[in-house]
Amino acid sequence: MKAIVHVSLKPGVLDVQGKAVGNALKSLGHETLSDVRQGKYFTFDVGAQDRAAAEKEVDEMCRRLLANTVIEDYRFELIDEKGTTR
Repeated sequence: MKAIVHVSLKPGVLDVQGKAVGNALKSLGHETLSDVRQGKYFTFDVGAQDRAAAEKEVDEMCRRLLANTVIEDYRFELIDEKGTTR
């Protein structure tokens, strides 16, 4: 089963990198752009065959390492070998 994890800063948390990227894009002529936020994206295979076990394992990975839950939110999806997402 493949896991896709998206991690982003919580609303209200200062995003210095997003601000720098937004300013750089504006300097390249993209003046209509606003509120650029940066984040992290992970993909990996999970060995669990059972979806519930895989969800529990990925959630634990997110809480313990992939996201700083004080300042970041995360969401993930699991894709099985049939291409079914959830």
